[in-house]
Amino acid sequence: MEQRERCVFPTEDALEMILNFDHAGIISYVNAVAAKKLEYTDGLCGRHISDVFPNTFRAAADGFETEYEFDGAVRNLVAYRKNLTCFPVEAKIIKSGEEDETYICMANDILEKEFLSKEIEQVKQEAHQAMKVKSEFVANVTHELRTPVNGILGNVREMYGDDLDAKTVRSLKLVERCCEDMNKIINNILDFSKLEAGKFTLEPREFHFRNMMDYVKSNHINKLTEKGLGFFMTVSPQIPEYIIGDELRIVQILGNLISNAQKFTAIGKISVEAVKTARVGDKIELFFMVKDTGIGIDDADKDKLFQSFSQVDASISRKYGGTGLGLNICKQLVELMGGRIEVESEKNKGSTFSFSIWAGLCEGEESADVQQDGVERMEMPASAEEISFENIRKYGTPENLKSLENTLSKLILCVEMENWEKAEMFMETVRELVNGAPREVGRIVLRLKMAIQKENYDKITAAFEELNHLLGFKEEDA
Repeated sequence: MEQRERCVFPTEDALEMILNFDHAGIISYVNAVAAKKLEYTDGLCGRHISDVFPNTFRAAADGFETEYEFDGAVRNLVAYRKNLTCFPVEAKIIKSGEEDETYICMANDILEKEFLSKEIEQVKQEAHQAMKVKSEFVANVTHELRTPVNGILGNVREMYGDDLDAKTVRSLKLVERCCEDMNKIINNILDFSKLEAGKFTLEPREFHFRNMMDYVKSNHINKLTEKGLGFFMTVSPQIPEYIIGDELRIVQILGNLISNAQKFTAIGKISVEAVKTARVGDKIELFFMVKDTGIGIDDADKDKLFQSFSQVDASISRKYGGTGLGLNICKQLVELMGGRIEVESEKNKGSTFSFSIWAGLCEGEESADVQQDGVERMEMPASAEEISFENIRKYGTPENLKSLENTLSKLILCVEMENWEKAEMFMETVRELVNGAPREVGRIVLRLKMAIQKENYDKITAAFEELNHLLGFKEEDA
């Protein structure tokens, strides 16, 4: 008796239902969980196993009939309570003993599990439907937005041919820029929506790689040189002349990274580099780097960069604009091309964004592995002089003062032409160039900035002349 109790005791503590029955199908043991679940308060022992599993076992003259295979596998069965209501279980029934056959059934109630599974499936279907509705809504809204924006843009450009005064032209240019910015935002929202819904597909085709890089260069060189930034592009000769990939999306990634570099760089240079890093069969890995000498990013803020609708902080959005979608879209596009995107940065020193993609080799294209090593370099410096970008930031150095003098000259020229947008751009460069200057210089620069924001010509010229005099610049250079 003591030995039997020692054997039975652990089954009483089990969380699953346990039943024993013999070759005649008569139940000889039921643990407390099984008795409670099956609601046999007067005891289940002595009853036939078909009372519990009527769909699996049938009473017969020699005990029971069943198609159940006693192989120890877990199967889904239906258990019946005393009141003939039923519930699903996961059960494993094993056969024990050769002469005196006994059977052990271990079962778990999965009613709650099935209910939750159905709930989860319903939630998934509802979420899928909501995503579909949202995607269709975004597509329709962006289309409806693009139509009036393009209408405004077209009419504004037609008005340029009329005899307009400078103030009207300035207003039209502002409207034109707003329309172009609006179109960029619309495109970003549409791309993000497609990527989020998993409906975005790449369109790989054969294209001329260096022509693509020339196109990227031509799209940005004017804005960069106008801002006084150096622009350098390097393309490795190991990259084949023609490759297979989604040219439009590669241009989109590079364009976004270069635009960001331009936005956050007031002094120095921006460089772009493309190299081939690996080859597997008819695929090659291309590695791109976009490096700037801009404001940089703290290590703690790097993780925020590639999140959707995220800026490093709120002041970035207020000062530089943007939806916070560009880098997230770049990340997803790069991953669709089999690569990854990363950033290395130091606060006030600049940033380097790098990404890799996999592209196909064209049939008959010479293998890049047998081409000679070397680098094809395309340089577009902002001026003919070689300048030290490190010293430019240090107030009082010859490089810093020379850059400050040139920037002030460009600034006052923009004021004379009433190009206030570019005047503010050069004002931002001046502000960074005088970082660390004596307090008196800082005060004049602040007055100059406020006067430009208010478009007050008299106060601008007064602050400009005072600053030139204080810094010792020649009057005719102003």
